Parts: sequence; C-alpha cells; structure tokens
Amino acid sequence: MSNRITTLLGIKYPIIQGGMVWNSGWRLASAVSNAGGLGLIGAGSMYPNVLREHIQKCKKATNKPFGVNVPMLYPNIEEVMQIIIDEGVKIVFTSAGNPKTWTSYLQKKGITVVHVVSSVKFALKSEQAGVDAVVAEGFEAGGHNGREESTTLTLIPMVKEKLTIPVIAAGGIATGRGVLAATVLGADGVQMGSRFVASEESSAHINFKDEVVKTKDGDTYLTLKELAPARLIKNKFFNDLQELYKNKATVEEIREKLGRGRAKKGMFEGELDEGELEIGQVAGLIHKVKPVAQIFEEIISEFESVKKSLC
Repeated sequence: MSNRITTLLGIKYPIIQGGMVWNSGWRLASAVSNAGGLGLIGAGSMYPNVLREHIQKCKKATNKPFGVNVPMLYPNIEEVMQIIIDEGVKIVFTSAGNPKTWTSYLQKKGITVVHVVSSVKFALKSEQAGVDAVVAEGFEAGGHNGREESTTLTLIPMVKEKLTIPVIAAGGIATGRGVLAATVLGADGVQMGSRFVASEESSAHINFKDEVVKTKDGDTYLTLKELAPARLIKNKFFNDLQELYKNKATVEEIREKLGRGRAKKGMFEGELDEGELEIGQVAGLIHKVKPVAQIFEEIISEFESVKKSLC
C-alpha cells in the first residue's frame, strides 16, 4: 500500500486517524501509529498544557510518526503552535480556518502541513497556500462538517481532477472496502474518525462508544449550520434543537441552547441525553468496540481480499 501519502508521512499504510475532539488523546494516536497508520492528537479539546502532556506521552508510547490536528478557530492558537514546534512534532493537520495563516511558517520549521477541506474551491485555495496535502471530507463525515453537502463519492474525484498534491479521502470510510473504494476514486490515502471512536484506546466515554455501536442508518443528521455544522446522533438534545428550528428560532437562541461544553458532556463524560454526540453516517457499519491493532488487521485483510477478488 505504498504511495505518495505513505512516503510523505513516513507510514506503512495510507490510513490516518481523525483528530476528533474528546476522542483523540495520546493513547489512540500512538496505537494507530504503532499499527502502521498515522495517529493524530486532537488539539481542539485540549488546553495548551494538556496538549503538551499528550504529545510527550505519545512520544514515549511510539517511535513512529504521529501528528496533531489543530482547528484554527480555537483560542490560544499561537501558544498551541509553539508547543507543537517546541515538542518536535513533524506533522500538523489544520482545519476550520485559512491555510495561508500557518502553512509556510510551520513548513519553515520542518513540519509537514495537511489541511482539511469540504469543497473543490477550498482544496484549490489550500494548494495555492502551499500545503503538502489535503483531506477532502464528504458530507457523510461526523463531527464538524462543511456546509456544501458534497458526498465523498463525488468530492474525491472532483478534487483529484483539480489538484496536483496528494488527496486524502474522509467521510464514510471505516472498512477495507471503503479504503479500496476511496483509492479507486483517486484518493492517495484515507482518514477515518468514527471507526476509531469505537476503539478501546479512544478517550471517548464508554457510554458514547456503546451508543455509536447501536447507531443505524438514518440515526445521524447534519445540523447547527448557522454556527458550525455538526453531524449528530439523534437524542434529546438533537430533538430540542429541531423544536427550535421548527419554531424559527434566531441564531442567538440556537447558540444559547448549544451553550458551552456540550460536546465534552456527550462524548467525554457520557451524558447521552443532553450531550452533543458527534459521529459519521458510517457508524451503521460499526458493530463492536475493538482494539486499534485488530481494527487495522481487519481493514487491511478486507482491502487485500476484495482487491484480489476484483482482479
């Protein structure tokens, strides 16, 4: 499975773990890297001092490449980037912001930069900003998503048609078949979030992991477009949001309902009624919480088996 992404990132398999808030601590990142993929620490849910601690623990837990995912809309961004540089992290995935802001600065420090996009327009802007690769994330993805609603099936070939840098597919991928499909569409690699949420090493609460396993087709929905679009499992909080929309609530009323710490409450603390439960549509294919090493073995085995059957 050697290709441009494995060469760029120094990994065995072109499989990257999503840097998901409240799910992606050092245990998950190091486990994914040790299995041959690229683990990412999710900085979006960490204070700077907590991020530094996770990076240091990850360095002790793996001698393989790993990275940090940084949503650029978060506060303390300058401090976060300085910690990444000081701790010698060599790979940064940026999202939710203008890639021009940090790309060249990080690259001058010897850091590989990958930016997450949800459209051809922003993929082109990212290439123009000089990023080393892009993650093109389809509408199926969990967590915070783009407003365009382009599916992975359509987005990947459209992005691939326009870009010369490597393209990583994300959204709706959790199996070997999914990896193979993304490859056929032109992706150089894949990024998976939901599959690794339901892993033993994920920092998500067991209540949330179990809820992901229960999730079926149609149980998630993209909402909160007025603020930051998020795909959520339908629960009491979600239903309350729908009532607000039905009553033509203002953006301020929606923001007030969302409040602060809603995602932490749901995914990290396991409050299934009032928490924000972010997960992708592909959760319907996830039936058991498993160790990362086993997840990798099954993905690679299925990829090779299906690929061989098609030849």
